Amino acid sequence: MPRLNILTKSDSERLALAELRDDYMRIRSVYAAGIREVDTRLQNLDNEYSFQNRHNPIHHIESRVKTLPSIIKKLQSMNIPVSITNAKKSLHDIAGVRVVCRYVDDIVQIADLLLSQPDISLILKKDYINNPKPNGYRSLHIVVDVPVYMIEGCVYVPVEIQIRTVAMDFWATLEHGIRYKAQEEVPQSIVDELRRCADVITDTDYKMQDIFHALQKVNDKDTEVEVTEDE
Repeated sequence: MPRLNILTKSDSERLALAELRDDYMRIRSVYAAGIREVDTRLQNLDNEYSFQNRHNPIHHIESRVKTLPSIIKKLQSMNIPVSITNAKKSLHDIAGVRVVCRYVDDIVQIADLLLSQPDISLILKKDYINNPKPNGYRSLHIVVDVPVYMIEGCVYVPVEIQIRTVAMDFWATLEHGIRYKAQEEVPQSIVDELRRCADVITDTDYKMQDIFHALQKVNDKDTEVEVTEDE
C-alpha cells in the first residue's frame, strides 16, 4: 500500500513561507537594480547642476529594498493575500530612494529634471510640501518607472522617491522614532507639539533658502565686478 504524503498545517505553512522567500529573493535583485539606476541618474543630475550653477542641490541619498517581513505586514494591513505577485501589483514602495536636498527649491528642481528624462515615467505623485500631512510631515513623493537591463532584456521597475530638505528629514526621522518607541498611543498634547515643531522647522527652511538666494545675488554681483575690472 503506497504511503500517504500528509503535510500538517505547520508543515504546509513552512513550505509556503519557503516558497515566499524564494520568490522574494528572485525579485529583490531587480528592485535593487532599479534603485541603482535612479541613484546614478540623480548623482549625474547633481553633478551637472553643480557645474552649471555652482550649487549641489542634493545633500545625500539613501535607499532600501523593502524586507520580506515589511512586505507581508503591509499586505496584511491592506487585507491583500500575501504573495510576491500581489506585492508587485499593489505596492509601489518595494524599492525606495530618499533624496535629501539642501533647500525647498532644490526639491522641485531635482524632481523636474528627473521626470524630464524621456525613459522615466511618472506613476504617482504626492505633494506633502504644499499639502502637509495632519501631523506636520512634509516631503515630495513620486513613484517612477525606470528601465533596468537584465539578462532577459529590459524591464521597467517602479521606484518610490521621497524628496525632502535636510530640515524636513531631521523632523521626520525624530518624529518616526518617537512614535515607533511609544508603548501606547501618543498623547494629543505631544502630537500638537510635534506639529508646532514641524511648522517652526518649515519656517526656518524657507528663511535659510532666502538667505542662500540673497548670498547668491551678492556673489553674482561680485563676479560681474571682477569681469568688468579684468576687461
